[in-house]
Amino acid sequence: MKLYHFTVLVDSKEIPVVVAAESDEQAFKRAEIEVEKSFLKFPDIKEVVLLERKKVTNSGTAFVITEKL
Repeated sequence: MKLYHFTVLVDSKEIPVVVAAESDEQAFKRAEIEVEKSFLKFPDIKEVVLLERKKVTNSGTAFVITEKL
């Protein structure tokens, strides 16, 4: 299992998304699904960019997501 950090571009707004998945393909699909579920109106997803990928270990795995200045 891996932890994925994405940026999803929706209507010129970047949304950070973190997904746990077994493969890259599953992670990209899950990222789109989760973004779609968080909007009342079906969003126009322009781009999904993988920023980081880390293997999940017994001791834990994490990302720090910072706001752009």
